Amino acid sequence: MRVLVVEDEPLLARSLRKGLEREGFAVDVAPDGGEGLWYAQENEYDVILLDIMLPVLNGYKVCEQLRAEGNWTPILMLTAKDGSWDQVEALDTGADDYVTKPFSFEVLLARVRSLLRRTVTERPVTLRVGDLELDPARRSVTRAGEPVRLTARELSLLEFLMRRAGDVLTKQQILGNVWNFDFEGDPNIVESYIARLRRKLDKPFGRTDIETLRGSGYRLRADA
Repeated sequence: MRVLVVEDEPLLARSLRKGLEREGFAVDVAPDGGEGLWYAQENEYDVILLDIMLPVLNGYKVCEQLRAEGNWTPILMLTAKDGSWDQVEALDTGADDYVTKPFSFEVLLARVRSLLRRTVTERPVTLRVGDLELDPARRSVTRAGEPVRLTARELSLLEFLMRRAGDVLTKQQILGNVWNFDFEGDPNIVESYIARLRRKLDKPFGRTDIETLRGSGYRLRADA
């Protein structure tokens, strides 16, 4: 899953990025409202964490503009204020929820997962591809009814493959959606994680459903 964090406090932005990446999210960070709006317009996100008090454009303006353009990505507002007026204005401009600073990361993470579960028309509660099942909310995976333990990043990669089962996905698409927009590490990390999934999900069950298409990318067979 891919998250956009729009936050101008560097320490908080780094903390949120680190925590969300530890949970397996791909995270992009924008330091002001103008850049945050551009990120949200140019890329697809599963949820946006949007501070209210931002330079260039405040969070209200960013949220209002996105909604006016028909972008209904779930938005969780972050604010240092605790007045009811700010909460009302956040919701009135189109935000889905809000948290007041200071907040615990566990509470924010619970709110993020709650927003992801709400989009039931686009995001089924449980993903199923053949006998492979993944519950994003519970972070659990089974194959042929047998539980399979995956790390947070492995879960995110599997979810991306399952949501696009049958599609050929390039290495750059995987990096952008499972890691982050400006990932600067070794791109061979994709091969490493694909190999991990095969060892856990294919090999023990006598399958070869996670395919490599040489020169093109990777694919999870739709009839896995």
